[in-house]
Amino acid sequence: MVKAAERELAAAGVKDTPGVALADAGYWHKEQMQNIINRGTQVLIPPESPKRTAARPGWQGGLYDHMRRVLHSDYGGGLYRKRQGMIEPVFAQTKSNRGMGRFRRRGRSAVRTEWRLINATHNLLKLHKHQLVLAAA
Repeated sequence: MVKAAERELAAAGVKDTPGVALADAGYWHKEQMQNIINRGTQVLIPPESPKRTAARPGWQGGLYDHMRRVLHSDYGGGLYRKRQGMIEPVFAQTKSNRGMGRFRRRGRSAVRTEWRLINATHNLLKLHKHQLVLAAA
């Protein structure tokens, strides 16, 4: 995901690379996280879902506890809370309000094309609504 984001940023002419990678618990994979860290990007991924009342069995000590401490700090917790406001509204708008809860096509290329079309129309709708507000003012 980070490599894909870097490719998309480079294609858009952005030279900076991401400084922090934020993801939900489903993306926890120690080897991949270490690869991202080795490339100079900080990783903030909780070891378990916030719905869990206790740590996953066997997921104690080392990187697991370190990540929990970072995410419970003011710095790490503040960064992670920003993720919800940046990412979740887009998915909620796409899935709930626009009724696009599943991909209609199969295959990586087809899904990628559909995803780009969905997001392009999302952005066009935002621009259109912004223009309507400006026209009314």
